[in-house]
Amino acid sequence: MRENPGEEDRNSGQVPKVRAEGFSFFYGKVEALRSLDLSVPENSLLTIMGPTGSGKTTFLKALNRLNDRVQGTHHTGSLLLNGEDVYGKGVDVADLRRRVGMVFALPVPLPMSIYENVAFGPRKQGISSKKRLDEIVEKALVSAAIWDEVKDRLDSSAEKLSGGQQQRLSLARVLAVEPEVILLDEPTSGLDPLSTMKIEELLRVLSRSYTVILVTHNPVQAARVQGEVAFFYMGELVEKGPASSMFVRPKDKRTEDYITGKFG
Repeated sequence: MRENPGEEDRNSGQVPKVRAEGFSFFYGKVEALRSLDLSVPENSLLTIMGPTGSGKTTFLKALNRLNDRVQGTHHTGSLLLNGEDVYGKGVDVADLRRRVGMVFALPVPLPMSIYENVAFGPRKQGISSKKRLDEIVEKALVSAAIWDEVKDRLDSSAEKLSGGQQQRLSLARVLAVEPEVILLDEPTSGLDPLSTMKIEELLRVLSRSYTVILVTHNPVQAARVQGEVAFFYMGELVEKGPASSMFVRPKDKRTEDYITGKFG
């Protein structure tokens, strides 16, 4: 099933923060995404679920053009941020990646202090004032729900943090450069249940101020996080809707089979 892209947003007069229009993406001759039509409103949370190989991560990487680094890729259709094609001529890719930040499954802190991990991005942007950097670091760590755990050891190595703390630090690094969209690719896959719960709670809070797109292979997590859910299968968007209804009355048999564990 292909949704009518952005119909609700057009009716409300609002341009979706993210919108795919007939978007297909290829690795050589392999079509990883097929004629994708999908819209994501500003300040919302969308969880994309689906089995391995369904195109979830490809979609995230296409949004901030990380796939540019892979030889032999190409796309058709449009992928829009605030109504402008991210593959359009003259797009500043470095600025795009600031505006559309990404948190990966495996947190990899920079080999430096907690403070310098968060300050790294703002420094690259030319901010050198110690007072301003202090404000940015504290705000980002507070927003990532890790400030209280690290405020007394900001000069300590980030590599000494636990896995869950490192993942929230990775999120703080993204927040420090003031993105518009936050992408998360299986961010809790290696975390314990308590750390997973903290990340999921944090995403619901962040979606009030940012557009958050979470990728997971776990339908139970998609149900817990709530918001909107999109089910991808073999490069296609099968269906999209509120979690509250999708997990009770899925429209497509493939969605029902996936969320009930018949395949995954």
